[in-house]
Amino acid sequence: MTNAYSRSDVRRVVTASLIGATIEWYDFFLYGAVAGIVFNKLFFPTTDPFVSILLAYTTFAIGFVARPLGGLIFGHFGDRIGRKSVLVATLMIMGVATVLIGCLPTYEQIGIWAPIFLVILRLAQGLGLGGEWGGAVLMAYEYAPKEKRGLYASIPQIGLAIGLCLSAGIVALLSRLPDEDFLSWGWRTAFIGSIVLVLVGLYIRLRIVETPEFQRVKDRKAEAKVPAVEMLQQYPGNILLGMGARYIDGVFFNVFAVFSIAYLTQMAPVKMPRETALWAVSASALLMVATIPLFGWLSDRIGRPKTYAIGSFLLALSAYPAFVLLGTGDVVMIFLALLVPFGIIYAMCYGPEAGLFADLFDPRVRYSGISFVYQFSGIFASGLTPIIATYLIRANDNQPWYLVGYVVFAALVSMVSALAIQRRAQATEARIAATARS
Repeated sequence: MTNAYSRSDVRRVVTASLIGATIEWYDFFLYGAVAGIVFNKLFFPTTDPFVSILLAYTTFAIGFVARPLGGLIFGHFGDRIGRKSVLVATLMIMGVATVLIGCLPTYEQIGIWAPIFLVILRLAQGLGLGGEWGGAVLMAYEYAPKEKRGLYASIPQIGLAIGLCLSAGIVALLSRLPDEDFLSWGWRTAFIGSIVLVLVGLYIRLRIVETPEFQRVKDRKAEAKVPAVEMLQQYPGNILLGMGARYIDGVFFNVFAVFSIAYLTQMAPVKMPRETALWAVSASALLMVATIPLFGWLSDRIGRPKTYAIGSFLLALSAYPAFVLLGTGDVVMIFLALLVPFGIIYAMCYGPEAGLFADLFDPRVRYSGISFVYQFSGIFASGLTPIIATYLIRANDNQPWYLVGYVVFAALVSMVSALAIQRRAQATEARIAATARS
């Protein structure tokens, strides 16, 4: 960092990154929290509840399909004109789409247009988040001292935990309403109310300045002409390894934060009230507010690839006992099944993840690079997971063991990929140093 940036500048940037990420994740996961309990009934009514849930989760997956496109579009401008301007635009796109979802008429009111409009707005959410994540973590990463980049980059990651906690907690509170009220207007207030968060986020983001590392690129007039093309040409191996490492993040999160709600309320041997499932997910997310920066800090001490690989291995070990406890029907066991693997172990991967991916690319293409790795892999690692999970549970006579095997497979792929990243990251660091000297 240069002397042109004071501690107050750094605090403002980190705060803006955290608040913006919180808003974006709240909006995005609010959709996931209600997809299997509201949208299946109001926008995709069928005679078979299983088919309705699959259709609702398909629209959930569409958001993940749009995210790589958003990552490429906003990553391009983030690497060409700067991080700040792009972050303001993505926040607006995400906020408007979420509020409009809360205003949509249902299938009963406007027929087939209801799910069509829902899909369009879900696509807009995906585009917004596709550009948001990379910019938010880069603002913190590129302001950080080199020896604290894991910690700084993990702070915007807390936005996922807070956003999930808020979305699950608010839906849990609204679930205390009579079902008729919850389905008619209760769920809508959670979407429309996000406008307050968006306005706060815009106020803070408009006051931040460009990162010193990217500013040096602009001062040298060294911006990439077509960042996505240069990123693909220079770092194909880094991209593949980053996507492999990302696999368990997407799978584990969407099994335990999204699919677990439908599983506990509709598929488990002992079914639980919707409110209980939502509070368990919310409590796990709240715990991650502490564990994400803890493991970001640890990654600065022992290395991000090593931290991530250990976390992936522990997630593989935790999948089977977690589902055993989820099937007991005991509230304490269910909370334990989510708090330990999701609230603690998962954070060992998610905390250092932003820094891990940022280490793979030089500043000229970094926004495009980390957005592509995170968002493109999200199609199969995240977006398809609730659909795959629903199918595997159904194929195994409502038993979760096929799904457990899938989680273990994803964890092992990510562990191997993270270990292989170590040399790649060192080579990228040497390239950045050589460019800075020239």
